[in-house]
Amino acid sequence: MAAVAEIDSLVLEFRSRSGRVRALDGAALSVGDGQRVGLVGESGSGKSTLALALGRLLPPNAEHLEGALRVNGKSVFELDHAALRGLRRHELGYVFQDPIGTLDPTMRIGRQIEAVLAGTGKTASIASLLASVGLNDVRRIVRSFPHEMSGGMAQRVSIAIAIAPKPKLLIADEPTASLDASIRSQILDLLVSLCAAHGMALLLLSHDLRAISRYCERVAVMYGGRVIESGLTADVFGRPLHPYTEALLRAAPGQERIGGRIEPIPGLPPVLAGRIEGCSFAPRCTFAVDECRTRRPERTDHGDRSVVCLRATERADAMAGVPPA
Repeated sequence: MAAVAEIDSLVLEFRSRSGRVRALDGAALSVGDGQRVGLVGESGSGKSTLALALGRLLPPNAEHLEGALRVNGKSVFELDHAALRGLRRHELGYVFQDPIGTLDPTMRIGRQIEAVLAGTGKTASIASLLASVGLNDVRRIVRSFPHEMSGGMAQRVSIAIAIAPKPKLLIADEPTASLDASIRSQILDLLVSLCAAHGMALLLLSHDLRAISRYCERVAVMYGGRVIESGLTADVFGRPLHPYTEALLRAAPGQERIGGRIEPIPGLPPVLAGRIEGCSFAPRCTFAVDECRTRRPERTDHGDRSVVCLRATERADAMAGVPPA
């Protein structure tokens, strides 16, 4: 399967008055053509930075130090301004957490969609585009300003704008976090159905592991600026090889037994000032040994799964019933 997005050993840092913060510390991820990939991890793990990097939408204080990032075979950090503008306009679509904040508050919805359609060269009508995302009262919507719509309606408009150019990759960063629980599944159903209808790949960032399990065929788990485990969602969530993945699943609401409690992960995620030697999860890991604190783990493959953990093979053998050497 051809890759729509390929990220290899990507290192990004942010400069500030108090020093440098390393947001991505060798992140690696691949999204295949038409795939639905979930990206999970605690706040501060690097998910949003990775998503923004795909369109080079990073703030001015961000610095690309190492690694490659390609979208449809194009090296994103090597594109000139015109090529980058074309990539953003025609090949990537973004749906963000706050739909009202995403839309221009000074412009009516109809004008915003007209501008998008004109820029893409597509001939779809505003009415058909809005209908495709489940909006019916088109005449009222096109005359409305963003603040005159509900959050759910505004998010549907944002999705319509994102899919207008029929991008190869749709990136949705917590697209239902600001919405009422009653419509969250409707929005996710819509995203998945649109991607299937138009042959778009989907990268879905979410803290909701149950939603990822339902909607994404593959999942990548981030921690400390790296993708520490990735593979088929059923495999990763069913038999996690990385201790962080296992801890994240135990801490997710809905995993506790009747009368039980959610098991929080002790400690806090790291704030990195540079390349970390050793495993960044070691201070919080109940499986860590001395070597984990001093030796940087590299990615290893276990069937259709990749894991960044020194004890991954040992854990995989234990799950398979292989006696220790």
